Amino acid sequence: MRFPQPHTLKQIATIIDAEFVGKDDFPVLGMNEIHVVSPGDIVFVDHPKYYEKALQSAATIVLINKQVDCPEGKALLISDDPFRDFNKLTEYFKPFERSDALISSSATIGAHTVIQPGAFIGNNVVIGDHCVIHSNVSIYDDTVIGNNVTIHAGTVLGADAFYYKNRPEGFDKLKSGGRVVIEDHVDLGALCTIDRGVTGDTTIKEGTKIDNQVHVGHDTVIGKKCLIASQTGIAGCAIIEDEVTLWGQVGITSGATIGAKSVISAQSGVSKSLDGNKRYFGSPAQEFRVIYKELAALRQLPGIIEKLKKKNE
Repeated sequence: MRFPQPHTLKQIATIIDAEFVGKDDFPVLGMNEIHVVSPGDIVFVDHPKYYEKALQSAATIVLINKQVDCPEGKALLISDDPFRDFNKLTEYFKPFERSDALISSSATIGAHTVIQPGAFIGNNVVIGDHCVIHSNVSIYDDTVIGNNVTIHAGTVLGADAFYYKNRPEGFDKLKSGGRVVIEDHVDLGALCTIDRGVTGDTTIKEGTKIDNQVHVGHDTVIGKKCLIASQTGIAGCAIIEDEVTLWGQVGITSGATIGAKSVISAQSGVSKSLDGNKRYFGSPAQEFRVIYKELAALRQLPGIIEKLKKKNE
């Protein structure tokens, strides 16, 4: 998330009441999670295991819960609770705004686009030309939709990320200030849920077609010309490269990358990244040829056991 205008390190420290290491006028341009940071961004870290990763990331401002040596060219914000203060910044720069109508007056809707009765279009939403938005679709604030997009009834774009910190008093939610971006010629079936990014974008690229009742988690990027069948669940921060096919009830874990032109068969569970141009099946998903050899071997086991029994009699 980029701020509406640049801020200084001192200004940001004042907002969250934190100490800082660096020049007062050190430029701060935005805030992001570690997998999408760029120079000028704030990234937060609250566990020693991830200090080095955060300090060596592209982010130039690190919101951290311990005084450490500051790498050259970077600045630190010292907080007793970086998670809490990252939320404070999200609330400050992306506060919740009540819509003034079922279709917000700040929304932009392109030529020849049809919005069916009962659809909700939030603040600052942009919808391109020749789109069809069916009844009871909910499009949350700041969503961007390209041209020639069809979204079927009951689909929700832009719900909050499923991201919590487990504290002694209960789960603490990381607030979402990101967007959903849908490119041209995308079809979304009925009752799909596409969560917005925490601070970045959840993106579905040009030409992808998604069936009914599919869930896409926060900050996930789905490539061009993918086919995703019903009841597939994709966790946050996954990358689905171009021309991937996911059949029904596939589950994909957080942060996994699915290589281009892969095919994953129905009811497969993906627990790690998979190479492109291959076919996969099973849970955990494996290449077809591997898992079918294993299944063939398993089918032979009863006969082998029976032979062993007779041999030992």
